[in-house]
Amino acid sequence: MTVVKGAAALQSLKSSSEGTNDAEFAKFKSGDSYNVAVKSTEDLAEYYNYGHFSKIPTEKVNSFVPKVPPTRNAKGFITENATPWDKAAQYYFEAARATSDKEEEEELKKEARKYNPSKKFIYGFHDLATGKDFVVDVTKKQAEAIMTSILKYEKKIGKLAFELSKQGESTGTTVTLTPIIDMDEDLTEEERKNFDAAVGQPFDDALFEGLNYEASEQQQLEYLVDIMKFDVTLIGYDAEQAKPKEDGAETPDEPADISEEDLPF
Repeated sequence: MTVVKGAAALQSLKSSSEGTNDAEFAKFKSGDSYNVAVKSTEDLAEYYNYGHFSKIPTEKVNSFVPKVPPTRNAKGFITENATPWDKAAQYYFEAARATSDKEEEEELKKEARKYNPSKKFIYGFHDLATGKDFVVDVTKKQAEAIMTSILKYEKKIGKLAFELSKQGESTGTTVTLTPIIDMDEDLTEEERKNFDAAVGQPFDDALFEGLNYEASEQQQLEYLVDIMKFDVTLIGYDAEQAKPKEDGAETPDEPADISEEDLPF
């Protein structure tokens, strides 16, 4: 999985106002909360999340990242190595630009957005209950809210603990990072000990790796043909390339489930 970490990911937030190890995202559903220590302002990473959400199981493509990611410039635009899904999105965007019918244009843009990836962020914190670092997966909007809070209290990072919480449903889900002012009152003795132990210690960057399912080009083509019902010959591929591997070929692990929170709007 290719991610942009630290200062580069932080700058991306500011300017835009297949797993390989045992790392995994912490459980972070609506209603969940953690008492945490923030180790630095740069414990985050960004990545582009592909997939298609549908309440109909047979029309759903679970979340994945490309095994060979496209090359992007500083603004996030692809400069080379576009994936089949990027090409499918581009096909519809170009068709939208070519039509003079406004209604058709909107429909084509809507179709293009099915294949466009959403930029997502991974934030790292220190769990005061366990004394261990962990990571959560958040949308761009949620990451911006976290970043705003961290930068507001940047000078007090080694002095204040925070409560990380998630509330709401679907695309209205919000994430907040709130300072815990009275740590003697609101933290347990164990949490206070873990906070003190975390101060000045670096975050375990290895937790950012191997979190997302990596799909090969072959798998991406199969998703397009079998689930999205997209004609891959429209984007330069032979139909034979999208056929499943022969029986006996190694079957990859299942990609992570995708939810309405993953939608890029």
